[in-house]
Amino acid sequence: MKLYNQIFENNQKWVETKLEVAPGYFQDLSKGQNPEILYIGCSDSRVSAEEMTGSAPGEMFVHRNIANLVPNNDNSSASVLEYAINHLKVRHVVVCGHYFCGGVKAAMQAQDLGILNPWLRNIRDVFRTHKTELNAIKDEEARYKRLVELNVQEQCINVIKMACWQKRFLTEGFPTVHGWVFDIESGKLIDLKIDVPTILKGIQEIYDLGTVAGTDL
Repeated sequence: MKLYNQIFENNQKWVETKLEVAPGYFQDLSKGQNPEILYIGCSDSRVSAEEMTGSAPGEMFVHRNIANLVPNNDNSSASVLEYAINHLKVRHVVVCGHYFCGGVKAAMQAQDLGILNPWLRNIRDVFRTHKTELNAIKDEEARYKRLVELNVQEQCINVIKMACWQKRFLTEGFPTVHGWVFDIESGKLIDLKIDVPTILKGIQEIYDLGTVAGTDL
């Protein structure tokens, strides 16, 4: 109970600190949000989106789940994306994985994990898609880290397959999609520099859901 009770003490101190600097801070915050970034990350307790990016309340819309997935049949992440893109008008969508991810590690193991099986199948499919590259990596930890990176890339691709993203991107050029990895050992964020326009051109024949007349990709 000590840690639980400490949370409320910490909250009170936080409130007091904010009000000392700006007496109307929470009144202003209650008027609405206008974040520029949608952050899709892992639920891992070691990976705090706001803390590691230095973002203040109202600057980043956050969605987290096991292994930072954007599955095609997940209404939760789909609803977050739809709301962030079409209503909040975010200018950036970030998918952020992290090294030493428990979800990715579990997906690499040949065992029955019950209700987690359908969820982890998304990562296992990433492994299957890239098995030639991954199987060529002999060091187990290096292979593990590479799968983390490839999973982030595939989730970015899942974002750009969505009609809500395609329609807005083709008309406004936003939101841009970014793939990051958080290195827990160093505390640093790594930008994977995923070439979204090239990927979009490569998949449009099949996943063209937002064609706008006169738009040249």
